[in-house]
Amino acid sequence: MFHEIPLSDLLALQKKENHIIIDVRSPKEFKESTIPGSINIPVFNDEERAEVGTIYKQVGAKEASERGLAIFSQKLPAFISEFKQLETPFTVFCWRGGMRSKTAATVLDLMGFQVNRLTGGIRTYRQWVANELEKQEFMPKLIVLNGYTGSGKTAILKRLSQDGFPVIDLEEMAGHRGSIFGQIGLEPSNQTKFDSLLLTEMLRYQREPYVFIEGESKRIGKVGMPQFLYEQKEQGLQLVINLPIEVRVQNIIEDYRPWESPQYFKEAFQLIKKRIHTPVAKQIEVNLDNEDFALATQLLLEYYYDSKYEYSGSHILEQRKIIIDVVDIEDAYEKILYEMKQIAQ
Repeated sequence: MFHEIPLSDLLALQKKENHIIIDVRSPKEFKESTIPGSINIPVFNDEERAEVGTIYKQVGAKEASERGLAIFSQKLPAFISEFKQLETPFTVFCWRGGMRSKTAATVLDLMGFQVNRLTGGIRTYRQWVANELEKQEFMPKLIVLNGYTGSGKTAILKRLSQDGFPVIDLEEMAGHRGSIFGQIGLEPSNQTKFDSLLLTEMLRYQREPYVFIEGESKRIGKVGMPQFLYEQKEQGLQLVINLPIEVRVQNIIEDYRPWESPQYFKEAFQLIKKRIHTPVAKQIEVNLDNEDFALATQLLLEYYYDSKYEYSGSHILEQRKIIIDVVDIEDAYEKILYEMKQIAQ
């Protein structure tokens, strides 16, 4: 018989040993939100789940169960084969600890696997995430990378993370770069997914003396930062990167690669067009049409994004701000390390 395991025991197991968590829901559900670090071995694919759900609503639970078992029985060999590739203990879960995870766990148990099933499914996990974030506790001090759009803040965060520094990359978790063009080429997260990823990182770094973070607004694309973390960020040490505009333009072009999807940039520009002085807005439109992305970007910085940053950053107290004049991202990284050494002394 498979073993029912509460979330608290599962979290403790993960800390103690190499333990795999397996989401047996459909790929679409898994993509929308899952327990961070889990893998997807679905009982039904998206189309099969939709079919069974339709039968449940239009005919009844018994008929839906029968159709579900018929579908699952046909793919059983492939399903079992995926679990045979696993070399560590594992726990399966579905939405609320219902039929899909019960069916998967029962079949795996019959095939001789030692298997756990998460009691309450991912719904229990989501409730736990919400409760943890409501505690509004994050002990490390925040060191905030700030600066005009295109200053390389995200690239610097990634470099810091690679070199072993504690980093929370909010844009990566949000699937958004934080501007009106920020979703282009990325898969935006929903709030549930963002909260799960954020809490995972917060718990990971809870005992660190400090954590690097980017100077984001409270809203990042489709998701919102918890109010307590936003306020903590506002009170943190602000490292303001001052990079020449021509370098910022180049950074943006290399990051966004607008020539790969120029139509999306034109569509996104329409959302802010009315906020820019008409002659400048017309020139930006001409540049986008001509695929002169460098000039369009420079005009957007000079006449829109830079003034927005100056307004939002005007409240930062001088005693919490260190301005770092740099020539490129490598220079910025080295000077940030220097500032950290000075702070440590």
